[in-house]
Amino acid sequence: MQPSKLCLASLIGATCALIGLGAAAQTTGTGTAGPATAPSGDSAKAAGLSSSDREFVQKAAMGGMAEVELGKLAKQTATSDQVKNFGEHMVQDHSKANDELKAIASAKGVQVPAELGEKHKAAMQKLQKLSGGEFDREYMKQMVADHRQTVADFKKQAESGNDADLKSFAASTLPQLQEHLKMAQSTSEATKTSKGDAGTKSTY
Repeated sequence: MQPSKLCLASLIGATCALIGLGAAAQTTGTGTAGPATAPSGDSAKAAGLSSSDREFVQKAAMGGMAEVELGKLAKQTATSDQVKNFGEHMVQDHSKANDELKAIASAKGVQVPAELGEKHKAAMQKLQKLSGGEFDREYMKQMVADHRQTVADFKKQAESGNDADLKSFAASTLPQLQEHLKMAQSTSEATKTSKGDAGTKSTY
């Protein structure tokens, strides 16, 4: 091979080697973006729930928290023994259900509300301004309305929810909520027929 041709071949070989090194640097260097990182931990678990399941968790958790706080208020403020006892049921039953829902939500990476929303705060403030028989009647009126909606929400989740654990929770809690609704209706009727602010004896 002639010297000029030998030099040309060497130059071509060196150029190819440099191109190869550049390509390797691009694939391993820190200046280029690597593959997208897949979600992990709680965010990945939460992403596995449907939007309707997540909405149920938030709504049920908020409603349950409100029942506990309003139940405590009823125990302190109500005139009727029946209303006081109903409030006690709300505190005990909903506290237990809330803890169960919170455990399920936590396992799936969903954070439940830490405080009442504006709607429930407004309801609390309204009741805090009342006393005597007026408080009893307004509290029980709200309990009837709240439990009608809650029963409907839990029934829907139990029948058509996507997540098996949430469906099971809704189905197992539903009978208790239906019993709460019956209690709320009968207690509400009792507050309407009671005379004045005299306490009425509990029937349960």
